[in-house]
Amino acid sequence: MLSPRAPSAHVLTYAQTLKGGGVEDALLRLTAGWIALGRRVTLVIGEAAGPLAAKVPLGVDVIELGDASYLGMARVAEIAAWLAPDLIFCPGNHYTAVAAWIRLRLGSACPPIVAKVSNALDRRDQGWPLTPAYRVWLGWHRHFVDHLVAMTPAMKSEAIRTTGLPATKLSVIPNPPVRRVADAPRSPVPDGRFLLGVGRLAPQKRWDRLIASFARLADRDISLMILGEGEARGALEAQVAALGLRERVTLPGHVTDPSFAIEHAEALALVSDFEGVPGVLREALAAGTPVVATDSSVAVREIIASPALGTVVDANDPAALVAALDHWLAPGQPRPAPVPQPGADSAAAYLELFDDLVLARRAGVPAANVAVPALPALPICASFLRGPVRERV
Repeated sequence: MLSPRAPSAHVLTYAQTLKGGGVEDALLRLTAGWIALGRRVTLVIGEAAGPLAAKVPLGVDVIELGDASYLGMARVAEIAAWLAPDLIFCPGNHYTAVAAWIRLRLGSACPPIVAKVSNALDRRDQGWPLTPAYRVWLGWHRHFVDHLVAMTPAMKSEAIRTTGLPATKLSVIPNPPVRRVADAPRSPVPDGRFLLGVGRLAPQKRWDRLIASFARLADRDISLMILGEGEARGALEAQVAALGLRERVTLPGHVTDPSFAIEHAEALALVSDFEGVPGVLREALAAGTPVVATDSSVAVREIIASPALGTVVDANDPAALVAALDHWLAPGQPRPAPVPQPGADSAAAYLELFDDLVLARRAGVPAANVAVPALPALPICASFLRGPVRERV
């Protein structure tokens, strides 16, 4: 049942695709919670096809743009002007440019915008000249975002330092925990003992780093399986072939629920250049599976809080990565005690924040915005091709 009297009765959010990714997966879990708590949620999607489409909660109003490019996503501002939601939620760093355009386009009529910090803000992987340019961009966030949500205290501190936003405009709310998907096919597992990676086959994830380290492991009887799909598949398959690892390395693709594989792996590895709060690390530790991870974000050491849970290594130290994997893959190595995932009340915590921001706006508290010249009105496209689960503009 909807809660029409709630200050943030209608929340609009957006994403480019449903092809897979932690940001989009977490967004769908949040929207499910908001729907369950009686709010109306509109989800604007660039392209709605993909493995995550099956996870879109019943009750969410889905608008498909038919264009997942940043230029196509600019139409979110047009839709926000038409629907007039109470609040706009930006699900991650990757999407804040869209939030900036919404603020610029709607001006004083823009509802409060809440953005989530989904990835590391201190990006050591960028180098010159991207690093200083990115810092300038982060400093602009205080002009178009009303509130930032970090997923851990360390990420909040990083956000304060890099964006210049005061602590009063940041909150710490973890992602809702990943639950088993009802009736999902059991994820594949190799025969015998195996090392597991879970995540998109994307350059950020650096599965090439893991494959190279796997080739140097002391235990030649163990196998490696990486669950995920993405644009790096061809390069990874070529690397596997070049190293003579076709019999020991498998890339089965995306799976809806990797929990069975996580529970049965000897260890889980995440070797990204940058991350936010990697949910897969929390999933593994909740299952009592040890983890090996690069120091891809300030949150990694918050998750792997004890040497009994796993090992954090420098991303640029391949010898340390091999040593850590050898340690946790040694036969008879004790598994850690399961660590419960946080975030059971995250959806409600977000709604409490949303309500406070909407009430503050109604009380006349100034919004975060940039002084911009008036722009001509965009024509609003109100003609939809109606389908059973979505509307397409």
